[in-house]
Amino acid sequence: VQLVESGGGLVQAGGSLRLSCAASGSTYSIDAMGWYRQAPGKQRELVATITSGGGSSNYADSVKGRFTISRDNDKNTMYLQMNSLKSEDTAVYYCYAKGYDPVRYDAWGQRTQVTVSS
Repeated sequence: VQLVESGGGLVQAGGSLRLSCAASGSTYSIDAMGWYRQAPGKQRELVATITSGGGSSNYADSVKGRFTISRDNDKNTMYLQMNSLKSEDTAVYYCYAKGYDPVRYDAWGQRTQVTVSS
C-alpha cells in the first residue's frame, strides 16, 4: 500500500485546513487508517484513527471537537478536516495505514507540513 498526502499549508489561528491521504496498491487489505503529527522538539502524537468501514473513529483529547477524520473507500482516500486551528497544531502530519496482506504491515505517507500562525 502506498499513501500520498496533500492539503497542508499555512493558515491563521482559527482557520481551517483539510488534509487528504490517497491510498493505492492493495487497498483491499487496509484495516485501519489514521493521522499522526510531530511538532518540533516533541514526540510523534497520534491525532485520530478510523476503521476500515469508517464506522469507528478516535481522537486525541487535544483535537476532539475540532478535527474530523473520515474515509471515502470508493476513492481510497482518507481526510482530516481541521477546524479552529491553534498554533499548537503546527506540526508535520503523517497519514498511516495498517492491514494484513497476508502479514501485518504499516504504511506511511510522505508527510505534510501544517503551520498555524497566531
